[in-house]
Amino acid sequence: MHFALITPSHNRREYLPEAVASVQASVHAPLDFSREHLIYENGSTDGTTEWLQQAARQPDQGLRYWSHPDKVRAGLARNRLIEQTDATAWIVPLDDDDILLQRCLYHYAALIEKSPEPQWFVADFLRMDQDRRYLPGEDYYAWRFDSPQAMLQAIFKAEHFIQGNVCYRRALFDKVGGYDPELAMAEDLDLYVRFLLAGHLPVLSPHISHLHRFHSSNVSIGVDADKHGEDLRVIYDKYAEQLRALGVERPG
Repeated sequence: MHFALITPSHNRREYLPEAVASVQASVHAPLDFSREHLIYENGSTDGTTEWLQQAARQPDQGLRYWSHPDKVRAGLARNRLIEQTDATAWIVPLDDDDILLQRCLYHYAALIEKSPEPQWFVADFLRMDQDRRYLPGEDYYAWRFDSPQAMLQAIFKAEHFIQGNVCYRRALFDKVGGYDPELAMAEDLDLYVRFLLAGHLPVLSPHISHLHRFHSSNVSIGVDADKHGEDLRVIYDKYAEQLRALGVERPG
């Protein structure tokens, strides 16, 4: 069993070392699996590239990175990273300012051993501020759904969302066509909608996957209910025929 953690990064010299260290601190025992961390650094001007050059020289860290001179959208960066993974890998997205918990991969691996048929998993995560202080009352709890249709209905009613707290087979990613490189926002949710349209309901994992950092330069700053609704309509219109056939209504 092999996990590939994928991290697009742009000007995150302040936070990226903690994200990398959190992956390297993963505790696997007593299960036997491997992991690697793939980073796509793009357009950084804050010393991120130089730090990655040094970090990648450290032995036995399972860290690989690529640099691109211009800033690219997250969907394109993730696609390029996944192209470098093994075809049998399990993919775990991790933002460049977040922290993976030590037993996250272990819990995913235990579920995969127990239930080898599911194609993807979803977990809970916690929120913290820029200084790693826990934000009470801001936990994210994944929901359990009875069918892909029910989950799609909740997503397009803006009652449920998924944000980097997943683990999925590369084979499923390849089947549905990867991230949409043209989407400026919500490219991850767009991918998960296609997982569901392909008939794959995620298995809920009862563990905490990561700590999601809130700070002044979050990519999602300014995404309020209206902007989220706009993103949902863009995604809905891409798959309107399939969604209408399932009885899923377009967001108002």
